[in-house]
Amino acid sequence: MSSIGQLMRTAPVIPVLVVDYASQAGALAQALVAGGLRVLEVTLRTPAAFQAIREMKQVPGAIVGAGTVTNPQQFDDALEAGAEFIVSPGLTDRLARLAIGRKVPYLPGISTASDIMRGLDLGLTHFKFFPASTSGGIKGLQALSAPFAECRFCPTGGITAETAPDWLKLESVLCVGGSWVVPRGAGFGEVEALAREAALLGPGTT
Repeated sequence: MSSIGQLMRTAPVIPVLVVDYASQAGALAQALVAGGLRVLEVTLRTPAAFQAIREMKQVPGAIVGAGTVTNPQQFDDALEAGAEFIVSPGLTDRLARLAIGRKVPYLPGISTASDIMRGLDLGLTHFKFFPASTSGGIKGLQALSAPFAECRFCPTGGITAETAPDWLKLESVLCVGGSWVVPRGAGFGEVEALAREAALLGPGTT
């Protein structure tokens, strides 16, 4: 199993997915993988989420994880569905210790220095900066990164195709999370095209 750091380096963007219908999950994953985005975060925000993870896991090349995981039961259910990594909106000792104990790649959300220090105490160095746009934005993450040089981040929340390159210029940022790659009502061809554009984002991109 890949480490969370390896997963974060796979592509510059991790699509944050809200899947309403599991029957469409496989085709959605195929479009994203074809566009160059292999690491997919299925948020546990709909009743279809766990089945969507199962369907996406069948797509060659897809690395499927569960997002919006907030408690141990969701953690267990996500793993049972085949999730290869876990993403949380915040950081709790209970979830972190569970992920570490089971050696599951884990990306907890942080927004303060205290969050990061708690994570470091637990042995974590990779975090989701969330919600990015309302937690100080790029300047906020720059300020947080300065005293924690060993940490790496995936900003999520309010990131767009236009702002992603500026986030990716930060040395501490390995990737960004974004929902813009899969707009509501978009066809699979459009999703693949947006994924191709996102896969090319990075430092120096305009």
